[in-house]
Amino acid sequence: MPGYAERRDELVRQIRGSSGDEVALRKATSNLFRDRKTPQARRLDVGALHHVLEVDARRGWVNAEAMTPYDVLAAATLQHGIMPCVVPQLKSITIGGAVAGVGIEASSFKYGLVHDTLLELEVLLADGSVVVATADNEHRDLFFGFPNSYGTLGYALRVKTKVVPVKRYVALSHLRHASAAAYFRQLAELCHAPDIDFIDGAVFAPDELYITLGRFVDDAPYTSDYTFERIYYRSIRQREADYLAAEAYLWRWDTDWFWCSKNLAAQNPVVRRLLGRSRLNSRFYTRLMRLNSRWQITRGLDRLRGRSRESVIQDVDIPIERAAEFLEFFHREIGILPVWICPIRNPEPARRWTLYPMDGSSTYVNFGFWDVVRTREAHAPGHFNRLVEEQVRRLGGIKSLYSDSYYAPDVFWKIYDGTAYQTLKQRYDPNGRFADLYAKCVLRA
Repeated sequence: MPGYAERRDELVRQIRGSSGDEVALRKATSNLFRDRKTPQARRLDVGALHHVLEVDARRGWVNAEAMTPYDVLAAATLQHGIMPCVVPQLKSITIGGAVAGVGIEASSFKYGLVHDTLLELEVLLADGSVVVATADNEHRDLFFGFPNSYGTLGYALRVKTKVVPVKRYVALSHLRHASAAAYFRQLAELCHAPDIDFIDGAVFAPDELYITLGRFVDDAPYTSDYTFERIYYRSIRQREADYLAAEAYLWRWDTDWFWCSKNLAAQNPVVRRLLGRSRLNSRFYTRLMRLNSRWQITRGLDRLRGRSRESVIQDVDIPIERAAEFLEFFHREIGILPVWICPIRNPEPARRWTLYPMDGSSTYVNFGFWDVVRTREAHAPGHFNRLVEEQVRRLGGIKSLYSDSYYAPDVFWKIYDGTAYQTLKQRYDPNGRFADLYAKCVLRA
């Protein structure tokens, strides 16, 4: 692992030289979608930790520095005929971020969430010490407690995770349904099919739902290109079958940020050509989003039109038996479309991840929705997000914390195991140099 020790030791020097101040990260990219209060913490520069260190196709793992983005990680593994078991949909997501948060993709019905594929973590603690955590060593509590901790227990420096073999192409089948009940019944059945490599889907209307199946193949009669003028999510409604090169499949959603590029006019053919292929990606859209958040451009336009607005950007995981019920609520109360669908099954049901507890014996459905609800009447702040949170809790689900959250403290800690979290906090950050999970994810500290 050439150079890694020097980069790690530099961060140790930074944190030990910060004289007990509160600590946070300084990094070029973030996939958090919540505005934060002006931070007062000392910033650690982790920008150098972006290297793939080791790839072992025979033993089935890859070892990478935590700030390595998934497009770099995937490129390094694909040349060996393998890929990480779960590759989140956006190129700019880092492997450390996907473990500290919650990472998912269309292979999650086979391999679970990103942290379900974890083998080893090297973590920088608040006092400047570095520990290696595995499922069976003296830091196993940190190994199982790190996912969904969002940097409040320590910062990942290095991540070792499982990989799987790939073939050159992915053959896609788009299966249309008109009924949510029938849709989720078939989705549950397909999750047990041995010949499928990927499953996700999209809901375009209450009576227009698609399951997309992906299978690795050695040969393809053609391949489609969704990196410039053609838009992937539209193809789901237009064709029953499709073929993509393996790497193109991994990034099929990145070009248009799923479908959210429409909010930046990037799906207009003229604008699309003006932007050019190099700007059609999640990194560019994220920069625009941050500028819009800073300058309040769209909020001001809505105000001029006499409309109230609320961003509802969430990923929630619902037991598949209650998925149709959640979708009915969502159409009635929220109304954002399209909605992304992705099933999740834990390959090792006995494993329990402390801060993101899910029933390991159950299949869950991830609903991803990312847009703005606009109304003529005004609502209390967080009105629609609160509705989502309450329904998720009522149905026995759980939601990711990368975006706005409004839970009361007692509700939050009941969901995310506050007792266990405080035990972890006392062991790994007893002086509170890192923000508390509730303060960071709900109070936006």
